[in-house]
Amino acid sequence: MADTTVVRPGAAGGSRTRAARWATLLLLGLAALACALCASVMFGSRSTSVSDVVDVLTGGAGPEVTAVVESRCPRTALGVLAGLCLAVAGTLMQGISRNPLAEPGLLGINAGASASVVAATAWFGVSGSVATMWWALPGALLAGVAVHLVGSAGSGTSVVRLVLAGAVLSAVLMAFIQAVTLSKPEVFDSYRYWVVGALGGRNFDVLWSVLPFAGAGLLLALCLGPGLNALALGDATAASLGSHPGRVRAGGLVAATLLSAAATAAVGPVAFVGLAVPHVVRALVGIDFRVQILFSAILGPTLLLLADVVGRVVMRPSELMVGVVTAFLGAPALLIAVRRMRAAT
Repeated sequence: MADTTVVRPGAAGGSRTRAARWATLLLLGLAALACALCASVMFGSRSTSVSDVVDVLTGGAGPEVTAVVESRCPRTALGVLAGLCLAVAGTLMQGISRNPLAEPGLLGINAGASASVVAATAWFGVSGSVATMWWALPGALLAGVAVHLVGSAGSGTSVVRLVLAGAVLSAVLMAFIQAVTLSKPEVFDSYRYWVVGALGGRNFDVLWSVLPFAGAGLLLALCLGPGLNALALGDATAASLGSHPGRVRAGGLVAATLLSAAATAAVGPVAFVGLAVPHVVRALVGIDFRVQILFSAILGPTLLLLADVVGRVVMRPSELMVGVVTAFLGAPALLIAVRRMRAAT
């Protein structure tokens, strides 16, 4: 039987051009991430040089330089993990909701983690980064599960119900947090350092503890790329193409919850990374979610590490917490997104 497949003129060439562009952007993204990693290890209250870092790696540096460089390694690793988790979670949230202003905070995860930390500090005397992380993680996960249950009640999962459930749960939990912190000033003193979001003051134990949750969420996100592409065409079209919109949306919510909970438990609530990075990635690589997830996993850590470096340098010898810096960087991104939406309509 003769082959009746029709090949559009220029389609193969366009595909090759697009692949070459993606490859170039991937190399540039990896180079930017490498530069951010180097900057995170080199700069701080005391700057070190590339030769100092090489000497530490080869064992030829003095004890003071070695201590300075090694103290920055945990925060650099946590910056990579948290930036990746928040950026990919934001990409998933915007994909499953088809809303360019969606971000992980819509699931009530930040509020859940914060409420759990406040309760543990107030009634169990919890302190320290590892202990705080172990209380923040279940609080974040429980909040995400509660929002999912409300959003999936009735006939399938509704994005509108999810957003409303997240807003209501966040409001209730924030009221609880304010009531406890106002009545217990010592809790507020401990809580205010965690709630801003910071990479410092944590060790590798925190990283290893949340890594399984982050890994599971990332693996699930990578599997959802084709389904998210179909979902972008609408539920009816996605179903006609053999996809299952309900399953894709539920899988995306689970992955976003795992990723956001891991990042929030590890470094505290960090705003705007999950909102700003997907917009930048979409402008660079287009609407293919398989590629968006990959580039978000590269650009998210790059942005968070550079924000952390800026916070350490601008207020030397003190430092500005990374959550504050990302808020300053993310606010213009939000305004640009809103203006683009208005222009499109």
